Amino acid sequence: MSSPYAAPVQALIDELGRLPGIGPKSAQRIAFYLLQAAPEDARRLARSITEAKERITWCRHCFNISEGETCTFCLDDRRDPTLICVVQDPRDIVALERTHEFGGRYHVLQGAISPIQGIGPEKLRIKELLQRVASEGVVEVILATNPDIEGDATAMFVARALKEFDVRVTRIASGLPVGGDLEYADEVTLGRALEGRRLVVD
Repeated sequence: MSSPYAAPVQALIDELGRLPGIGPKSAQRIAFYLLQAAPEDARRLARSITEAKERITWCRHCFNISEGETCTFCLDDRRDPTLICVVQDPRDIVALERTHEFGGRYHVLQGAISPIQGIGPEKLRIKELLQRVASEGVVEVILATNPDIEGDATAMFVARALKEFDVRVTRIASGLPVGGDLEYADEVTLGRALEGRRLVVD
């Protein structure tokens, strides 16, 4: 069945529909909004996307997003290098920073273990975390993965991998709702979760 839209419009709808959380109806609404927007507004959006893709990369140290080789958190000498908070996604760092409760460094795994999606430990930045712990005098690793099945499995895997090191391994407390994502948690809940972190035992 052929599309009722001109080819460029259908291509735009198809590309928007590939974005997470955007269904066919939403893709159509966004596409027609862009078509009705002023040309400069559309060009500004296109430039922002292109510029972000060209200028943003992964921090070579912690794998957070960065405009250069090293992100602002790794460059900040005021942060405690002996304390590492492990998160799944760069967006989780933003959520944790809003609490003003954490003054250490971060490590982004860039995902969580999920056999259903074909994501195993080897696809995460776990090896790099172990290298940091071995070489940077780390005293404590806080596991701040999401409180769901994948996040818990990832936290336990990382905790077991860290057993060979003389380092304290803690997990953020369950002040966060089970099945929720860090990026949607409020500052008070996240702050209490950090304060109430506990040792991880097998």
